[in-house]
Amino acid sequence: MVDTVDSLTARLHDLLVTCLSGAPQRGDFAAGLHDVVARAAPLGPDGAWLAAACHANLGDLAVAQGDVNRALYHLDAAVTAGYNDCVALHLPSIRPLHQDPRFRFTYERMRITQGDFEELVWLHREMQITVSEAREATVDNIGRLDTGVSLLPQAPLPTRAPHSPGLLITRIELAALQSALQQAAVKAEFGRSSGNTSLSLIDGSWDRTRATFDAWHADDRDTRRRQEAEARAFVERPGAGAVLLACPPLGSITYPG
Repeated sequence: MVDTVDSLTARLHDLLVTCLSGAPQRGDFAAGLHDVVARAAPLGPDGAWLAAACHANLGDLAVAQGDVNRALYHLDAAVTAGYNDCVALHLPSIRPLHQDPRFRFTYERMRITQGDFEELVWLHREMQITVSEAREATVDNIGRLDTGVSLLPQAPLPTRAPHSPGLLITRIELAALQSALQQAAVKAEFGRSSGNTSLSLIDGSWDRTRATFDAWHADDRDTRRRQEAEARAFVERPGAGAVLLACPPLGSITYPG
């Protein structure tokens, strides 16, 4: 089968979802990323952002392992391939690298438009909201006696044409996070639903009235969350710049939290 941008995008998405789910060994994840880099090379410029995404994630792995030299190597390779997520480079885990002149040199090579930068901020803020709402939903569903299944309403991904392909990296990272959290929620919800179904069939102590109330309350809460997620959809600001410029100065960005 011939690799395409779409097939490798799906492969990268699956790798990120598996990693976020905590399933693979770190070495397996890294090997998968290296494989995508190699397979994206024959695609030329169209596949460059996929290689950039993989190098960025390999850099994150190196940071987690305390290997600064390897982290900077992968960051430089990512930027060369089109990576420009200046917001991600202000994560608390990355900030210790800010004083390294090699990091500063690489950071200053990145270019982004105002329109893309505003979407970057939205994407990272949505990551934080998505994680927070997943935790909240987990707590809310504890003790529910009904047999319904609640999904996690999530804001739609932006569909505007980005000014720089590097933006696709952050989009796929948000998409992977949404998928991982949704899979975990569905697994937990089907487990709870199945357990309550069994209780309703074999246990005379099952509280049908309470279950009916729980189902109504869950439906109301799910509707509210879905409406809030839809309202959070990214809307491009009229007049947002489309000219590639240097990223905001290092240290000037507050990571959305």
